[in-house]
Amino acid sequence: MTTYIMLVNWTDQGVKNVRESPKRLDTAKALLEEMGGAFKAVYLTMGDCDLVAVCEAPDDAVAARFALTLSAGGNVRTRTLKAFPEAAYREIIKSLG
Repeated sequence: MTTYIMLVNWTDQGVKNVRESPKRLDTAKALLEEMGGAFKAVYLTMGDCDLVAVCEAPDDAVAARFALTLSAGGNVRTRTLKAFPEAAYREIIKSLG
């Protein structure tokens, strides 16, 4: 499984309905599970992002479909980062020669 870091911001609609956010998160978790992925951690954050999630998905296409589905609901905008674990990071740097 590939790890992704999702940076999430509520839209105006999402903020108006912020009390429903935990329910929407549960729905998102179920959706990602149906797609073969999983949430590993979710954080409410202060600063540039409202939430940060660490997720796993089988591949980039699933991660993209998941992010697009979330955004289509109109409550959030996402930025998704593909994350490389330390071992992969070390191999990538080593391969530079």
